[in-house]
Amino acid sequence: MTFESNLPILAIVFPFASAFIIGLLGKRLLNLKRAVAVLATLVSLLCIIFLYEPIVGRGEIATYWMGNWAAKDVKDFWAIGIGLEVDGLGWFVGLIIGVTVFLSSIYSIRYMEKDNGLDKYYTLFLLLAGSMMGFVLTGDLFNMYVMLEIMTFAAVVLTSFRNGLYKSIEAGFKYIVIGSVGSSFILLGTVLLYAETHTLNLAQIAAVLQGKPYSAVTILALALMLTGYAVKAFLVPCHTWPPDAHMAAPSSISMLLSGVMSKTGVYALIRILYIIFKSTGRTEMQLLIIFWGTITMVLGVTMAMIQTDFKRLLAFSSVSQIGYIFVALGVGLSDRSNVAVLGTMGGLYHMLNHAMFKCLLFLCAGAVLYRTGTTDLTKLGGLSKKMPFTTALFLIGTAAISGIPPFNGFVSKWLIYQSTYEAGFAPITVLALLCSVMTFASLVKVGQSVFFGEATVECDKVKEVPWTMKIPMVILALVCIIGGIAYNAVSKYLIQPAANAIYNIGNYIDVMFKEGYAEEMIKEKIIIPDMTAEYAGYWKPEAWLALFFVLLIGAIVVLSINIRSAKKKTINIVDGLDMKFDSFTGGEVDEHAPIGGQDLFWGIRHQLKLYFDGIYKAHSGLVNDYVLWVVTCLAVVTIYLFAVI
Repeated sequence: MTFESNLPILAIVFPFASAFIIGLLGKRLLNLKRAVAVLATLVSLLCIIFLYEPIVGRGEIATYWMGNWAAKDVKDFWAIGIGLEVDGLGWFVGLIIGVTVFLSSIYSIRYMEKDNGLDKYYTLFLLLAGSMMGFVLTGDLFNMYVMLEIMTFAAVVLTSFRNGLYKSIEAGFKYIVIGSVGSSFILLGTVLLYAETHTLNLAQIAAVLQGKPYSAVTILALALMLTGYAVKAFLVPCHTWPPDAHMAAPSSISMLLSGVMSKTGVYALIRILYIIFKSTGRTEMQLLIIFWGTITMVLGVTMAMIQTDFKRLLAFSSVSQIGYIFVALGVGLSDRSNVAVLGTMGGLYHMLNHAMFKCLLFLCAGAVLYRTGTTDLTKLGGLSKKMPFTTALFLIGTAAISGIPPFNGFVSKWLIYQSTYEAGFAPITVLALLCSVMTFASLVKVGQSVFFGEATVECDKVKEVPWTMKIPMVILALVCIIGGIAYNAVSKYLIQPAANAIYNIGNYIDVMFKEGYAEEMIKEKIIIPDMTAEYAGYWKPEAWLALFFVLLIGAIVVLSINIRSAKKKTINIVDGLDMKFDSFTGGEVDEHAPIGGQDLFWGIRHQLKLYFDGIYKAHSGLVNDYVLWVVTCLAVVTIYLFAVI
């Protein structure tokens, strides 16, 4: 069932129109520009929220044809015009985009106040917001490419926004070069699909290709689009530009690049694999996606462990988390429907969770940068006393991303563990568990170096961030908690509708043409189960939450006793020196000597020296090498697909 609605186009147009208005204002009326940005992102979010009842509640699909160029009958008319088509999957990703962009606009009010050129910042910010929304709401393959290019243009310039820093220019250059290679592959794949099917409408392409054997043209198109969108989704070996970009960009943008923009690449890969090429039940495709995701998951987290910059560490962590999502989606291609649905739901749940806790962690990094001027782990320490609010939220984000109950990351990771095990990939389950431990370890390093380590003299005057920066962080932290406790509600109202849209695509195709064209695709309607059954008798969030608070209170009590006892101790001073340190320092002047990442996990690095040294040297920082990696990836994927399909 379908209904025509103006809300999808309004969700896209408001940010674009507001970007144009801000551009007209020039350098004047900065507060007005801030208000326009916040209002535009709020309206875009409300448009998505208002679509909830028809799309999620009644299972309908919202459509809008640009210029009223609707295709009435697929057998007589081709879909020439650009159509917006919003099903459960598009609405789900659009909601993630709407929420995070709105929170980023609030965070930017104070975070960006010390920067100049803010008229350009807000123009580019709204272009990025509008293009991401347009990307997931469109039903046209070429329009996806157009939105992708607007998105890339805005993101590259925002990455280089603080162009007084050399790292910003270098990061922007790497982004535009590697991103252009990926975009070129996507465009060429789109052209090949158009040559094969004579249409650019997603639903019509799927209908034309349904039941037909893959030709050489379609196989090459699939390889090109998989590799091109792998660049956008940070999949190894196409992952080399995000660490530089996320480290250099303002944190209000880093949260969008890492937590949200990567999801557009994942969204596109879902559309390609599940809908256009109907890869469900194809073992060869399942093995490719699971292997690709596993490599991404492992390499991303090991690279995160050896980083000494807060934001760069989070960027490599994002690469690893995308690997989790891709592994789950690979399981979703299984020919066993119960296992496939479990994997897909785990992947979708982790898409949502990763956006929430990674945005939270990047905002915490932004708070540290805002107050201290650096994210270098070797130059920070002791901020828990100066920034207790940020410290607490950082701990919530750390627990969530590490899969610790009762936070949201535990639920999605548990689904991924269970689905991979039941699909017969027990070694992948073990690797996923180990990667969660390593994720926690890498963020323990951040906590030790930034918040709980030895305080630096430079941090003496540091204070907590303004309330406009706190509000987005609090909202994201609450979502991380609610997503773990109220998992049934999240599953029922968000995850299940998106999973239904992925597997039951007959409605998506039929509604575009008012014709029974998808009959062959709906022979067996897949029912998405309630997640309650998957957790019955084990996952009791209220018990885990109570245990968490008991342990937290116990830790606070122990620390308080230790602090009070330390204050009561008498210290003998001789010639201005503290005698209790004499045997350790020899009377030398104390210096700041934090325990850095290289030292904290030195044992692991030493035992796995060949591996860590190898991946460290492989990431040379040379854009020529990284482009070669992408091209090599395309060659490998192409050869594999031609060999097995």
